[in-house]
Amino acid sequence: MIDFLVIGGGIAGLSAGARLSAHGKVTVLEAEEALGYHASGRSAALFEQAYGKPAVVALNRASAAYHHTANGGYLTPRGLMLVGAADQAEAFQADIVDMEMTPVSLDEARAMVPILNPETVVYTAYHAEAWDIDTDRLMQDFARVIRANGGAVLTRQRVSRIAHGAVWQVEAGEVFEARNIVNAAGAWADQVAVMAGVAPIGLQPYRRSMARIPAPGGHDLSGWPMLMGAGESWYAKPDAGKLIISPADADPVEPQDAWADDMVLAEGLARYQEMVTEEVTRMDSNWAGLRSFAPDRVLVLGPDPDQRDFIWCAGQGGYGFQTSPAASQLLCDLVTGAAPEIEARMVAQLRPERLR
Repeated sequence: MIDFLVIGGGIAGLSAGARLSAHGKVTVLEAEEALGYHASGRSAALFEQAYGKPAVVALNRASAAYHHTANGGYLTPRGLMLVGAADQAEAFQADIVDMEMTPVSLDEARAMVPILNPETVVYTAYHAEAWDIDTDRLMQDFARVIRANGGAVLTRQRVSRIAHGAVWQVEAGEVFEARNIVNAAGAWADQVAVMAGVAPIGLQPYRRSMARIPAPGGHDLSGWPMLMGAGESWYAKPDAGKLIISPADADPVEPQDAWADDMVLAEGLARYQEMVTEEVTRMDSNWAGLRSFAPDRVLVLGPDPDQRDFIWCAGQGGYGFQTSPAASQLLCDLVTGAAPEIEARMVAQLRPERLR
């Protein structure tokens, strides 16, 4: 008998499964051929503690020690730079407060990112407290914990039916019987809930597009910070010797294997282009992922108030990797009755009860 059947093999499901595997037998079902195929495999992979609403920030801060030290650490220094044009003063000021950044001079900013355009960039701010996350190793290490504790992580297991009697019966090619379901299905989490006869929570997937371009001007990007336009109007991040650029789009879509919209990408590249001196001449590749949010844009963690053996691990939005150590621990604490590490008022903002 499976104690915890986790539906979804992204960072949410793998981290939750790893924590719960110390308390019972865990099986993770992933519909695709590979773990982390959808949102997890298309993440910007940045750890930024001040990014998100207060309950998300609480999870970020509670995750920092794990990210820095567990298994040798998963973080490497990156830094974050905010840039704004003359007409973006209000958005720029709001961002430096929200993200706890320090204004710097344009000369200081260009010393770090020499392609910034002095004719268009008026406002600049920076902080060093942002890191790249080794997302693949983090997912694989969580999967390794599950297996080491006697559990299983299975791919190509698309759930087609869920029934509840004395235990849950979940059909995904074969029938799995479990005492508890952990719904970590990302953009499909509400669909899984409906299949299980549980009320949905109003999740909405939003498309986020990305393009990869050659290193601008042939520069060595390894020491460059991530760049963000004021108001999160675009961002650019060094990645394996190239630069990934996003228009920071958030178009509501149905759950799907997302793809980038050409016009949206072009508009985002144009916003980036306005702030730099090097022309974008080609894309090497492009893609899109889904960021799924609850109505209040905060994660949903813990047993459903009306069906306690149906456990939500959903609504990660753009915060899945950076919150995963603390979010998975909180979920485990709420399931097992242990005292959560984060303060009670933040826990209340994360539990499914708030959406009923």
